[in-house]
Amino acid sequence: MTRTKTTQLFYHYFEDWVQLYKVNSVRPVTLNKYYVTLTSLVRLAPKLRLCDLTRQSYQQLINAYAQNHERQTTMDFHHQLKSCLIDAFDEGKITQNPTRKAVITGKQPGPKKTKFLSQFEAQQLIHQMNLGTSLNWDWFLFLILKTGLRFSEALAITPECFDFTNQKLSVKNSWDYRHTYGGFMPTKNSSSVRKIQLDWQITMQFSQLVRELPADEPIFVHGRVFNASINRHLKRLCESAKVPVLSIHGLRHTHASLLLFAGVSVASVARRLGHANMATTQSTYLHIIQELESKDGERIMREMAQLV
Repeated sequence: MTRTKTTQLFYHYFEDWVQLYKVNSVRPVTLNKYYVTLTSLVRLAPKLRLCDLTRQSYQQLINAYAQNHERQTTMDFHHQLKSCLIDAFDEGKITQNPTRKAVITGKQPGPKKTKFLSQFEAQQLIHQMNLGTSLNWDWFLFLILKTGLRFSEALAITPECFDFTNQKLSVKNSWDYRHTYGGFMPTKNSSSVRKIQLDWQITMQFSQLVRELPADEPIFVHGRVFNASINRHLKRLCESAKVPVLSIHGLRHTHASLLLFAGVSVASVARRLGHANMATTQSTYLHIIQELESKDGERIMREMAQLV
């Protein structure tokens, strides 16, 4: 292949590449990440031309980004640029792959935030919730804690999602809360379309709460919804309950961790959470699984010791 140098600015090429290969082919939330990368690229290398990219100039770009970002965030930035530059190399736009053997660093991560609550802490949190006869954001948080729904999935729940006879909740959509007008949109992946078994208590509670509501309208959404606002509300509840402050997504983690500690299989937890495969569940909750495996070892030894 004949390779010719081009004086096109790197960020211009990246912007064109995103428009051609990513728009309408990835979810809006993923596309937004590419545009965030583009913004960083314009800020860090506004005059860097595609033809001037070498392993050294690319490493300098990565190092500059890493000064203000943790290693995993820097890795994500690198992966997006790498995909673009490999295409540029394949097309003959550049004479080498400048991303080869790139060294990824990053600033030291901040203190780890609490990802999940213990069963006792979860109960203390529930005791602070206002779970009356009308739907409110406390009922929203309670539903996530009980089902492991994602934030956008919980927003999209309508009365017709409930099968009270069989005690099941159907997850069919998510809610586009990032845009002003909102609206239903597809779930994160095909595995996210699922039916979640409900306990009898929450089944009875929601059968009363939604019985007079329009069947096909979201039960929690009444205008614009802001993730940050509900997280602040959850923060106040956690502080009142004197438990570690966690995010809404932390309620989903709490749900999964309680099930794992109760002995529910990883496969069942993965299906309940809507993970595409068990590997995602295993990597997310590796620390819990390792702790359970150590306890399993003790159980195995006790059982085997009885075979005499």
